[in-house]
Amino acid sequence: MIIVMKPNAPQSSIDFIVKTITEKGLQTHISKGEEVTIIGVVGDKSRLSQQNLEIAPDVEKIVPVTETYKLANKKFHPEPSIIKAGNTEIGPNNLTIMAGPCAVESEAQLMKIAYAVKAAGANILRGGAYKPRTSPYAFQGLEEEGLRYMLNAKAETGLTTICEVTSLDAINAAVKYVDMIQIGARNMQNFYLLKEAGKSGLPVLLKRGFAATIDEWLNAAEYIIAEGNPNVVLCERGIRTFETATRNTLDLSAVPVMKEKTHLPIIVDPSHATGVRAYVAPLAKAAVAAGADGLMIEVHDNPAKALSDGPQSLTFEQFDTLTKELRPYAQLSGRIF
Repeated sequence: MIIVMKPNAPQSSIDFIVKTITEKGLQTHISKGEEVTIIGVVGDKSRLSQQNLEIAPDVEKIVPVTETYKLANKKFHPEPSIIKAGNTEIGPNNLTIMAGPCAVESEAQLMKIAYAVKAAGANILRGGAYKPRTSPYAFQGLEEEGLRYMLNAKAETGLTTICEVTSLDAINAAVKYVDMIQIGARNMQNFYLLKEAGKSGLPVLLKRGFAATIDEWLNAAEYIIAEGNPNVVLCERGIRTFETATRNTLDLSAVPVMKEKTHLPIIVDPSHATGVRAYVAPLAKAAVAAGADGLMIEVHDNPAKALSDGPQSLTFEQFDTLTKELRPYAQLSGRIF
């Protein structure tokens, strides 16, 4: 449930409510606006049944929260969150562009791509060091060696960096090298990994699972936030449907739905959603028009020879053209880019 305090309620009244709740073994989450403070309550609210909080000083009303996710819920945190990763802020004021290769193949390759995507306007360098692949014989990534290359690329270009993690060992390695970690679609409901990501201290990009509902996705985010890490960004990357013209079906309706349900930023990955580079640009524009806080785009210096996801990767020229074409969409949505 959430407790809405009266406008300009004194701190003493807020402290009294928080103390009463925590003494009963529940957790509180406070969201302060310019005039109104909202206190979210997490735990077994039946323990508060005899406290009569609705008549406590300066309490405006008590609102039940029926959704199973609490901390990710917009009712708990009405204002949109701004997530800081490295020197980048992801949220409602900016259009964040994450770009780079699906897999880090060499230091020279990554550095070349990093300079190119930065010149085109990207804020964050993405690069896969741990690659969960459908086939056990496909390229699985350079692991910690690839992370070292990501660190070097950040030092050279100043770009914020993000890399997917697939295990606790990968998280322990990633925290030494990158600014943000990613939980991929295959691991969206790997609850142990979500908890460990929450403990990592790094902001987390959480991709939607292939067949996950929006509520399942938000509950996965809740696992991370419940570990004390509120810095979660959601990523829509397509869901599995009967359609075979694209690799997955990009659910752009998820963007406005998420804007209604959660305060967390949401970005869109049209590369993984479609699997076809020709469809990346139009869907990237549609995502920004729908209100997405950012995009994740795969870019490669030679897509025909990429070790992973070449068919969906943009060339440098294509990515540069796309970022130029995105600027009017960003301006129309009131975002800086």
